[in-house]
Amino acid sequence: MSLKRQELTFLIVGMLLAAIAGGLIGDLVGSFLPEGTIRTLFKTNIEVGLGRGVDLQPVQPLVINLYAITMVLGFTLKINFVSVLFVFLVFVYFQWWYL
Repeated sequence: MSLKRQELTFLIVGMLLAAIAGGLIGDLVGSFLPEGTIRTLFKTNIEVGLGRGVDLQPVQPLVINLYAITMVLGFTLKINFVSVLFVFLVFVYFQWWYL
């Protein structure tokens, strides 16, 4: 069964909002938990992005200096456990509701 344009847009927006909400909730809940494995699970982020970053170091934006014009390019995704969980739940909901 093929997806309609509206359904695909709903899926993409829903997954994007779920990732944002999951990241915020994960950081918020993790800040209230005591030190330990569960806090580490909630608070640990993996940064994936466009820019200069090596060996899990923070990704810095790419700066191109052309004397008269300076361009800064960057895009970073901070992925944590709760954001992945929320995206998975949105996908399961979408599959149950629409397909």
